[in-house]
Formats: sequence, C-alpha cells, structure tokens
Amino acid sequence: MPFPTPQDAEDGFYDALESGDADAMARVWEASPDIACLLPMTPLIQGPAVLDLWRSMFSQGAAFDIQVRHLAWIESADMAVHLIEEQIGGHDVPADRPPPLVYGTNLFRRGPDGWRLVLHQNSPTPPLPGAMPPGPPPG
Repeated sequence: MPFPTPQDAEDGFYDALESGDADAMARVWEASPDIACLLPMTPLIQGPAVLDLWRSMFSQGAAFDIQVRHLAWIESADMAVHLIEEQIGGHDVPADRPPPLVYGTNLFRRGPDGWRLVLHQNSPTPPLPGAMPPGPPPG
C-alpha cells in the first residue's frame, strides 16, 4: 500500500504504534539500510534493526495512545521533515499527572512506491521555566 503524501505515511506510523501492528509498521518504513530510529535513553538503531525493535516491542504487547501536534513541516519534492510534539496517554495515566510531552522528528523520503519513513527521533521536552527537574530535592 503506497503512501501518496508524507502525512499519509505519518498517519500510518502512528496507527501502527497505536495498534501494536508490526506488519503495518514495516509498511511505513523505507526498505533501506539507511533508516534510523533514536528514542530517549536508547542508542541509535539503524537498518533492519529498526523493524526488529518494533517487532520486539509489539510482541510484548506494547501499543501506544499518542496524540500528535505538528510544530513545523519542511517539505520538498522528495523529502519531508515533520517536527512534532507527542503526548502519550492511556488508561493508566493519572489525570492529575499527565506524562511529559515529547518532541519528535519524522523524516520521510519519496521513492518509486510513494512516501516512506526514514528517521523517527524523539526526546523529552525541556522543563517549564521555574519547574523543578526530576530527581531528589536539592539540599
């Protein structure tokens, strides 16, 4: 199933994340040794190991409830960069303590079979001004 736009490929990525569907996730990524995924507190993962990562997570029952807000798009005829903010939710998230937002970068490339994801990277957002960083209290 080709993705006619970068947004269609991005929608496919988040649909696969939410459903925990490894086959759907594999269809989103470009078939290339150049693909890469960089998640918080993990080493850079490249090539076929990217899909191995998702298969491993999904085989353990991982599925994600993620709300995405676009911050900026940078697009050309054959490359697209989507800068996003992700809010991870779910039934076990306390209403009074939502998880921190995560900044993300999704890079897509257009090939003969449509748009595909080549890089997914995310990192925690910085703390709000005046907010205490996580960890033990000072003193």
